[in-house]
Amino acid sequence: MSEHLTPPTRKPTVPHFSSGPCAKRPGWSADKLQNACTGRSHRSADGKAKLTEVIDRSKNILGIPADYRLGIVPASDTGAVEMAMWSLLGSRPLDILAWESFGQEWVKDVTDELKLADVRLLKAPYGSLPSLEEVDFNHDVVFLWNGTTSGVRVPNADWIKSDRQGLTICDATSAVFAMDMPWDKLDVVTYSWQKVLGGEAQHGVIVLSPRAVERLESYQPPRPLPKLFRMTQKGKLIEGIFKGDTINTPSMLCVEDALDGLKWAESIGGLPGLIGRSEANLQAIAKWVEQSNWADFLSEKVETRSCTSICLKIVDSWFATLSLEQQAECSKKMAKMLEKQQVAYDIAPYRSAPPGLRIWGGATVETDDIEALLPWLDWAYASVKAELAAVV
Repeated sequence: MSEHLTPPTRKPTVPHFSSGPCAKRPGWSADKLQNACTGRSHRSADGKAKLTEVIDRSKNILGIPADYRLGIVPASDTGAVEMAMWSLLGSRPLDILAWESFGQEWVKDVTDELKLADVRLLKAPYGSLPSLEEVDFNHDVVFLWNGTTSGVRVPNADWIKSDRQGLTICDATSAVFAMDMPWDKLDVVTYSWQKVLGGEAQHGVIVLSPRAVERLESYQPPRPLPKLFRMTQKGKLIEGIFKGDTINTPSMLCVEDALDGLKWAESIGGLPGLIGRSEANLQAIAKWVEQSNWADFLSEKVETRSCTSICLKIVDSWFATLSLEQQAECSKKMAKMLEKQQVAYDIAPYRSAPPGLRIWGGATVETDDIEALLPWLDWAYASVKAELAAVV
């Protein structure tokens, strides 16, 4: 039982390691929202100025080209991805990549809801990537940059052709602000505020290249589009969406929170600072994994390890003797034990992912807190193993 195992003495100062919504930035408090434009119309001069500032600061930090559009849209990253797929897909064959649960959700949308006929699925199990060399860029391509539930990211953009005929539509919600996005290789990028900058939920962001805008203005999809998905009117892009005129009413508290996160990002050196913090968190865990006799990365290759959604699997020979149900129970027990100790909140694996742990390593997480957490993982595993071994 865990009572006879001595727990570590040092705890993380901030035990928030959830993969979404994610930890608030260091030093955050609700006082930072006191200048929010609450009780006012988001279409007022002051409200629109706040929304425009989010757009401008985001584009500047991320290095988004001047001729790309960035808009704030409803329903978080999910809404942004579906907005893109429902509005853009159908004029060309489609290659869709899936190697974890959210990628599978987009497959369901394409096959079960949009019912596209000419679709090629490139699939891989948790821990791996599909064969990127097989992607046909004469087709449209839908893929994730980083698998939030698998901890597997694409290593680079070398596999994406510059002279592609189709559009590349990239769900990058757990990558943007923590990884370098090659904008010239990407036609649609979606993300939400609640990931790397630790913003509040329900607001998505969609980034469109000139090629994506051209498709929107030249292609009428053979399906009805809900108002929340419409980006054109009379065959022309609704430019206001990308200048602060949001499709629906945003939370001005969330807008203020997004501004706070963006200003913090600027204060630590912008995108290089954000990437550096996230990569340092990954390296701290990698150093620990090298010494561990029970834990390893779920990602099979070093170059595909995520620096945000860091997913671990259990490789102890004892663990391998358990049934899948017992392995899942072991993971849950560890997560609950760490939460009870107020050491780590919300680090159980995603419900459809393999048993293990998932630790958010985005830029708002301090490396000192990651380092403080790691001995507790050893304690939790040893404790659960001792408990289960006595009854299994």
